[in-house]
Amino acid sequence: STLFPYTTLFRSPYSDGKFICTRSSMRNVTTQWSMDRQLKQLNDELEQRVGERTRELTRSELQFKELVSGVVDYAIYMLDVEGHIVSWNAGAERIKGYSKTEAIGKHFSMFYTPEDREKRAPHHALTAAATLGKYEAEAWRVRKDGRQFWASVVIDAIYNEAGAVVGFAKVTRDLTERRAIEEQLRQSQKMEAVGQLTGGVAHDFNNLLTVIVGNLETIWRHAPPEDGKLRRAIDQVTRGAQRAVTLTQQLLAFSRRQPLNPKPTDINRLVAGMSDLVRRTIGENIAVETVLAGGLWRVEIDAHQLESALLNLAVNARDAMPEGGKLTIETANAHLDDGYADKYPELTPGQYVVVCVTDTGTGMSADVIAHAFEPFYTTKPIGQGTGLGLSQVYGFVKQSGGHVKLYSEAGERSEEHTSELQSPI
Repeated sequence: STLFPYTTLFRSPYSDGKFICTRSSMRNVTTQWSMDRQLKQLNDELEQRVGERTRELTRSELQFKELVSGVVDYAIYMLDVEGHIVSWNAGAERIKGYSKTEAIGKHFSMFYTPEDREKRAPHHALTAAATLGKYEAEAWRVRKDGRQFWASVVIDAIYNEAGAVVGFAKVTRDLTERRAIEEQLRQSQKMEAVGQLTGGVAHDFNNLLTVIVGNLETIWRHAPPEDGKLRRAIDQVTRGAQRAVTLTQQLLAFSRRQPLNPKPTDINRLVAGMSDLVRRTIGENIAVETVLAGGLWRVEIDAHQLESALLNLAVNARDAMPEGGKLTIETANAHLDDGYADKYPELTPGQYVVVCVTDTGTGMSADVIAHAFEPFYTTKPIGQGTGLGLSQVYGFVKQSGGHVKLYSEAGERSEEHTSELQSPI
């Protein structure tokens, strides 16, 4: 036990104020002292734990900041309650194009297209995030250099202890490449479906035309020579039937059902040999230039159909240059790797010979490019084109195990048709 003494003094009223007696006693405070000691120990332990936890949280916060700042595949940044940027990671700099100094303090609406800003899309996004807790969308966004990219956007609201919104966490991912691959797949599936339908119709129609043309030849042989009116009628019908046969063959080419006779072919010799024919076909006001690669691989392909495809491209280029221009045919060897092939579902990685036809025409819009290879699609006036030229080229290249790509910009006076022909030998 622990005893604490205390003393009580009594003053006597009869001895001039002097103390005349005392009374002393001891009080046992052992229990209280022990409790104070335990309480102090608990306080010390609590302070130690709070300090350790604070240090752990500080380390975790620093690690999280380092993790976020080092992410380059996602743009991760914070916004204040009004939408101004308060943090900026490396992924945001890579995707958006703005440095940390350029971005912080700016309003996040600067990443939106003018059309979306006019519709107040940034305001609606923050309102939805504040109301629902999260906002998700995919849309076009704008980089610093003005180029647009397809973005996946997630905005999460940040709340304080009272439940009020104090800011937003925003994550943006660049899906431009994935969207292009998906678009290529959809286009390929659409062309495959159209090709199957077209091929079935063209095959049956071709059988009917064979019967019609054969009977017309028989009628011609038995028609009286003196009956000029009848013979002229038979001749007109025959020409119409032959024209229908040609269209049917073009449809079969698009649907990849035309009969081919592939043989080892020197593409350079083929292009050089038909240069004069191309010049005569497209006219004197268009200069024709050939750029032929040395050591070009030989390709197993139907040379006659390749000549027809090149002529189709040349005529298409001529129509795009009514005031004259320049047509260039180039050849080259190329290796298409897995990364390139992943963008085109039907393309197999490997060695290819490239044939590139470029003109200085008026170019095509993005909408026209999307439909350019479809049969019967044409921007020419009625009666001036069937819309089967490019579709025939597309079908022939695909049937030959190759790949065809169209690049053009409206108003830029540049248009390029590139074909990669498979199976060099």
